[in-house]
Amino acid sequence: MSGRTKLIVALVLLALLVAAAVLVPIPSPAELRDWATELGPATPWLFFLAYTVLTVAPIPRTVFNLAGGLLLGATAGIGIGILATTIASGLSFGLARLLGRDLVARHLHRRSVRLVNEHLSDGGVLAITSLRLIPVVPFAPMSYCCGVSSVRLTPYLLGTALGSLPGTIAVVVLGDALTGNTPPALLACYAAFAAVGAIGLVRTFKRRVPPVAEPEYVTSPTAG
Repeated sequence: MSGRTKLIVALVLLALLVAAAVLVPIPSPAELRDWATELGPATPWLFFLAYTVLTVAPIPRTVFNLAGGLLLGATAGIGIGILATTIASGLSFGLARLLGRDLVARHLHRRSVRLVNEHLSDGGVLAITSLRLIPVVPFAPMSYCCGVSSVRLTPYLLGTALGSLPGTIAVVVLGDALTGNTPPALLACYAAFAAVGAIGLVRTFKRRVPPVAEPEYVTSPTAG
């Protein structure tokens, strides 16, 4: 597959994912509860499948975590949420690497592209964990960015699981608060996760700053 073909396929796929996120109706909590009652024992498996597939598109994970807490309970909701999150992130990563890595590689000579790539690849688990802890960083787009960077799959998946765990626990545990208003406790959790993530990113970036060399002064010979 040529570079131009890959670019066209990547753009078409991205357009389809964005269209899915905008056009696919997200069921309300009441609808989800009714479906779960009708499906019975199949609910956890179907929920896991829907969570995994739909979050590859830029559809927020929050709705699935909230539904998981309501439909499956805290233990099952957290377990399925983290497993589905990790698999979905791996799928997004793989798609982006397959279709977009060559395009980014051709632009690594540019300083801005090279710096972002170096921070992600060299930061390892800490960088990915820190980014996943910040709620305002979208899940799927970050997965795509990591896929086209040089970050390795193992630290990426580990960092995703670790960074997604606190937020998943908080939202699943508060899964019964599906009234349309964000509870203050959830906002406080998000703020704490964002602060920890920002600290981790600062530490990661500081490690990449080379030490400033002391200037050497050359003494001119004294005229006799």
